Amino acid sequence: YLETYGCQMNVSDTEIAWAILQRSGYARTKELDEADVVLLVTCSVREKAEQAIWNRLQHLKALKARRQQARAPLRIGILGCMAERLKEEILHREKLVDVVAGPDAYRDLPRLLAVAQSGQQAANVLLSLDETYADILPVQTSAGGTTAFVSIMRGCDNMCTYCIVPFTRGRERSRPIASILHEVRMLSDQGVKEVTLLGQNVNSYRDLSEVQFQSAAAPGLSRGFSTVYKAKQGGLRFAHLLDQVSRIDPEMRIRFTSPHPKDFPDEASVLQLIQERHNICKQLHLPAQSGSTRVLEAMRRGYTREAYLDLVHHVRDSIPGVSLSSDFIAGFCGETEEDHQQTVSLLREVRYNVGFLFAYSMRQKTRAYHRLQDDVPAAVKRRRLEELITAFREEAATANAALVGQDQLVLVEGPSKRSASELCGRNDGNIKVIFPDAELEDAADCGALGRARPGDYVVVKVTSASSQTLRGVALCRTTLSRAAACR
Repeated sequence: YLETYGCQMNVSDTEIAWAILQRSGYARTKELDEADVVLLVTCSVREKAEQAIWNRLQHLKALKARRQQARAPLRIGILGCMAERLKEEILHREKLVDVVAGPDAYRDLPRLLAVAQSGQQAANVLLSLDETYADILPVQTSAGGTTAFVSIMRGCDNMCTYCIVPFTRGRERSRPIASILHEVRMLSDQGVKEVTLLGQNVNSYRDLSEVQFQSAAAPGLSRGFSTVYKAKQGGLRFAHLLDQVSRIDPEMRIRFTSPHPKDFPDEASVLQLIQERHNICKQLHLPAQSGSTRVLEAMRRGYTREAYLDLVHHVRDSIPGVSLSSDFIAGFCGETEEDHQQTVSLLREVRYNVGFLFAYSMRQKTRAYHRLQDDVPAAVKRRRLEELITAFREEAATANAALVGQDQLVLVEGPSKRSASELCGRNDGNIKVIFPDAELEDAADCGALGRARPGDYVVVKVTSASSQTLRGVALCRTTLSRAAACR
């Protein structure tokens, strides 16, 4: 029985871990009470994420105690980032944990579980400089099989002062392009209609797996950006990968996350591809983290507010109608009220369609932990976070309201959570769209009526909008290629 906490990368890790265990003869259950092994794939990015795991372990403690009286003992494993960060504490504080495996140790899971079967605790949290699981085809777990995540790289070299990722996931390394293309083709054959390419820093992707790839020059950075590490020579870059992936299936949408703003150089080949290819979504995640140049410097983000805004304008000029999303941290070390107001004003100025906003949570091992003071009181962090959320929602509502009256192409994911009589999907900009489940004409087969199913593309006329959701009426079923030709 597997449970996943945290980001999409952890969803991908769950699929990799399960693929490895399946090869070793394990069967999977969706019922916790049926399991002999319970594995939690964990997150360490914020304290709240870790607390959720500690709370879950208390629940599993009672389950384990009951099981020991009934049948074979229950084995519990902690996988992923929290395992990497807190190995000793997990093994000693919670004696009920039998297996601890870091993000680069999933191949070792069968051995670790065999050791646990003998009654011993087993751990492997060794980080690797080259592990990408390139030869492991993940077993997809996403609902309905309409969408899938494909991991293209692991780790991160950026060393932002607030971030634990380089310490829990290790150095940056890219999966060979041939392995990625093979997986995307397989997903296409299975009928998957949307793939999201995943990495901590996808647009610094660099495949060095073949000798001929190694002589390429290092690309420049976005204008006005800098980095803590030297430019890396050689390798096939993200633009090449994106080009190849988008050619596999014209009916499959391609997304990617998360890029770093510094890695959109002036030649902007990635931006050109997004603009040109009908199946690469016109949507970009540009994590800002703060609107204050002073705070951005303390975070070691490698850009000023002005450079970030220049990039936003460049992106909007290159990709008309692009949907933007971002990450923001409220209450970072030393953040003043003026710094906070600059972040509010950046949110107002850019007007993001989607936002991920959190109060700062200091993590051990990070540069901030060693060099900076977590000096913004918790109550102030909460108040600033609420103000950021309010500003984001007001601007997102305005941005989404501009879509009312327009036709949007929606990939159907399934029934709406709130009503079985409505369907839910996402438009090209990754905004949730809800519409009544009714019989529709098929644009490719005039006169044919039928209900939309998960994986169908539907043209929806937007009738109302909020900060997070569009509502509308479905006009017809169509295809991605046909919809692009009609623009």
